[in-house]
Amino acid sequence: MTDVKIKTVEMHTGGEPLRIITDGYPEIKGASILEKRRYVRDHLDHLRHLLMFEPRGHYDMYGALLVEPSHPEADLGVLFLHNEGYSTMCGHAVIALGRYAIDQGIVEAMEPTTTVKIECPCGLVVADVDVKKGKSDAVSFRSVPAFAFLTDQSIDVPGYNTVTFDIGYGGAFYALVSAQQLGLDIHNTPTRDLVDAADAISSVVRASVELAHPESDDLAFLYGTILTDGEDAFTTTPTANICVFADRQVDRSPTGSGVTARIAVQITKNQIEIGQTRQFESVTKSLFDATAEELLSYGPHQAVRVRVKGKANYTGESTFTVEEDDKIGRGFLLK
Repeated sequence: MTDVKIKTVEMHTGGEPLRIITDGYPEIKGASILEKRRYVRDHLDHLRHLLMFEPRGHYDMYGALLVEPSHPEADLGVLFLHNEGYSTMCGHAVIALGRYAIDQGIVEAMEPTTTVKIECPCGLVVADVDVKKGKSDAVSFRSVPAFAFLTDQSIDVPGYNTVTFDIGYGGAFYALVSAQQLGLDIHNTPTRDLVDAADAISSVVRASVELAHPESDDLAFLYGTILTDGEDAFTTTPTANICVFADRQVDRSPTGSGVTARIAVQITKNQIEIGQTRQFESVTKSLFDATAEELLSYGPHQAVRVRVKGKANYTGESTFTVEEDDKIGRGFLLK
């Protein structure tokens, strides 16, 4: 690893970091985006440790690895990295990558809106980037088909008794739970307590619910649990949530794929209508707008296309290296 020199561009969306890996990775093999995802998991995972873990990263670091797209319409392809592995969709990353693609000249900037097509492991995601006086600004993206997988289910969670939950898919699967039934408050309960509850729920749901995706078994896993304020019926007031995914990782943004999943469940439960826009608030008080745009069929599911809008900002650039005798510097996490 001593010849490693990896270059990155650093961004954040609503406080959630994104380390865009632009150069220095070995060749990534695979004819499809899911094959590339398997390849980096099986052959290059030491580089995820290097970039996501300490001392270069931290427990809640998030990464985007740019790859050659396999979809004929895509402008770029991306794999998502976190503390546990490789996710299938990431809305905050798509929002940041929309800006990045224009600013790097991958897609030519056109005012007032430039479209960037990004191949993610879950499918092609189309981002529309606001361009003002030649500068990229806010970004919205149109989701892959999103759907409610289960609604109003109950499980026993140690320490929390019986918990009612939904499961929604927005490019990744999430359990959705109102924090109030756990005796917790999204706004006032310490984050650690919210994380403990969400992690406990994820563990039980993963053990008791078999997920299925219409296109690929690679997508059929529970990514995490989103605790909400329970305000699911439509209102113009923002609804708050916290997403705990992977290995107890906390999303600082409202979670693009997560709010997509929430909208899908709200549509199924007749809590929101096509064309209505809701605001979703994160633990940092950052906001995403999410709109249910159209209904469609997707495998056995009634699905919905959701548009999510937010803003990303640049925080810097990095070049990472490894010295030969630096064993600990190859990546560690303190829990």
